[in-house]
Amino acid sequence: MEKLSNWGMFPTIEANQIAPNDNAELIKFFNSKDVIIARGNGRCYGDSSLQTDIISTLSLNKILSFDQKNGILSCEAGILLSEILKVIIPKGFFLPVTPGTKLITLGGAVASNIHGKNHHSEGSFSRYVLSFELLIETGEILHCSETSNFNLFKNTMGGMGLTGIILSVKFKLKKIESSYIKQTTIKAKNLDSILSLLEIHKRSTYAVSWIDCLSKGSNLGKSVLFLGEHVRISDLNKKQKVNPLKVQKKQTLNIPFYFPLFVLNRTFIRLFNLFYYKKQLHPKTDKVIDYDSFFYPLDSINNWNKMYGKNGFVQYQFVIPFESGKEGLREILNKITNSGCGAFLAVLKTFGKEDAISSPISFPMEGYTLAVDFKVNNKVLKLLDELDEIVLRYGGRFYLAKDARMSAETFSKSYKVNFVHPQKFNSMQSQRLGI
Repeated sequence: MEKLSNWGMFPTIEANQIAPNDNAELIKFFNSKDVIIARGNGRCYGDSSLQTDIISTLSLNKILSFDQKNGILSCEAGILLSEILKVIIPKGFFLPVTPGTKLITLGGAVASNIHGKNHHSEGSFSRYVLSFELLIETGEILHCSETSNFNLFKNTMGGMGLTGIILSVKFKLKKIESSYIKQTTIKAKNLDSILSLLEIHKRSTYAVSWIDCLSKGSNLGKSVLFLGEHVRISDLNKKQKVNPLKVQKKQTLNIPFYFPLFVLNRTFIRLFNLFYYKKQLHPKTDKVIDYDSFFYPLDSINNWNKMYGKNGFVQYQFVIPFESGKEGLREILNKITNSGCGAFLAVLKTFGKEDAISSPISFPMEGYTLAVDFKVNNKVLKLLDELDEIVLRYGGRFYLAKDARMSAETFSKSYKVNFVHPQKFNSMQSQRLGI
């Protein structure tokens, strides 16, 4: 047994985790357990990949095939997106969808049906999955696609690992001419302004905004919008054209210890937010940057989760429909601002239409989505219960890959589905939520 937690470091449990080197070793352990869950790199925030008995997929990380003509890649489920990028970028391809970290596994991307800065324009990861191999409760390995075992294919994408263990995935890539991104940065003075900007720029491929959750009054929702487009070779400068498909190798800062609890206090966060907003010197700027800086800025800081202290943190992410979005966001931001609970990192963006082929407990639906980080304490947990009620009142739902504390009642009101899955596959989260 070992102590395990995911990226939020909350909760922490004692678990028996094995990392099989091949499918035969995996199936042997699988058959010896009554209840089990698969776990990748532990970059979800709560307990969706925690259980007494866990199969780690990290050793199952091979690339199986790469059709460069058609941009189709097949890999074992335990490979990290960072490893995939090293292979595909020099060949002129990029991930069709990526979250804010490249340190998740491919299997985790499917199980969580990840979304990125381009959901409004290009949907979730499920839209690009062609097939996968799934170990089901009987010990069989099934090939799942739109034409084979369709219900399993659909329910696994966003199914949080509850339908079986994903062994390998075949998916479509995005063609690119360079590894650079044209980033446009626009300052927004309040909530009305940022929502207007998101609407104006809805045709941008990538769009995401940092939002200050401590601003009040006429500055409520003060934000910085980041827009992005893949850069064509013809738009690169002379130096960049030498190696237009360069894979970035960046030095990383390491946080070797847990920060004391007083460090990320409200005063510190207020000063940080002021600096972050003011460092954008002009109302609007354009520049060409590498893909790593645009998509994965936090990956340059190893163990950045330790900034929140030993008690850990929660990331609270919800989506509410556009129709009531402005009113709902205003109420939620006022609630957070007035609570006295400092939110160090907050990200606002939009989702496009719900993906047709995905699990009924897959998160994205059309609307505004806000993700907010909080240090774990009793005051924050009480605040989140109150925010749950507001989100539900506006017809919203919550991201299970980020959840660590939602109640079963809140989940049932949010998703309004009866997601039936084999009881062989259960996480602490699914048991807590009564899924």
